[in-house]
Amino acid sequence: MSDTTAAAAPAKPAQSGTLDDLMLAMDVVDTLRHDETLVLRELDESRREEELLERLRSIYRGQGIDVPDRILQEGVKGLKESRFVYTPPPPSTAVTLAKLWVRRGKVGVGLVALAALAVAAWGAYDWSVQRPARQAAAAFAAARTDVAAEARTDEARQKLAQLVADGESALKRGDTEAARAAAAGIETLRADLLRTYDLMIVSRPGEPSGVFRVPDRNRNARNHYLIVEAIGPNGQPIPLPVLSEEDGKRAVLPKWGVRVSQQVYDAVVRDKQDDGIIQNRRLATKKRGSLGVDWAVPMPAGTGGAITSW
Repeated sequence: MSDTTAAAAPAKPAQSGTLDDLMLAMDVVDTLRHDETLVLRELDESRREEELLERLRSIYRGQGIDVPDRILQEGVKGLKESRFVYTPPPPSTAVTLAKLWVRRGKVGVGLVALAALAVAAWGAYDWSVQRPARQAAAAFAAARTDVAAEARTDEARQKLAQLVADGESALKRGDTEAARAAAAGIETLRADLLRTYDLMIVSRPGEPSGVFRVPDRNRNARNHYLIVEAIGPNGQPIPLPVLSEEDGKRAVLPKWGVRVSQQVYDAVVRDKQDDGIIQNRRLATKKRGSLGVDWAVPMPAGTGGAITSW
């Protein structure tokens, strides 16, 4: 604004008072700060301070404000001393908390969103990990209790103890799949314990009741087998898993060959030769609560193996 305009405008006296003086000084500093060219040119040389003060008087007179020289001088001094300039406080916990309080509205929304995400994540984790683990633990405990009541032999109890140990170890390390496998093993054990049948020698027209094998390792020996089937309480055959001692493969079959001594084999042959009928077909009995069978004939060492084809 030119001096001509400033002279034409009526000047208004500045109000007295400490607060007004301070406000005017701050305004002077702000005016100087916004006119960077003026500040750099005038403040670099102290001898020209009076010229700077005159320029400031002209600016304020142009606005109709009569600012005392002491206020102008205070403003110039304040600019040099960086007074009336806001300097942010250094980072600290108090500053962080203050900023959070100022932004509490936005921060609150963010916290609510984070809480919702946390709940959703926990729900997904519970559904995919914790829930299956709880189900596996419950199924495992129930199966263990049921089978313990049915196990009536040392063999059955030992097998149950091993499956229980495997399942508990899996649960402790959070391996749900291994725990389920142990529970499935216990269920299979339970089914085996509940199953009852008689191991009967096959005696039907056109079907062999026994066969023998000549082992490759000893061509002078013979292995004797009786062909059997498991007959349940309803009189129907029960397919069972059978492990072949010849090739090590397991198969579920309605009938298979059981290795017996030559004396037992020869006795069955003689029995069938009399009239084509085997009078005593029962080779063994499977009772509830046990895993093995009670043999009705002598079974010396080396017998009891099975074949699945003949």
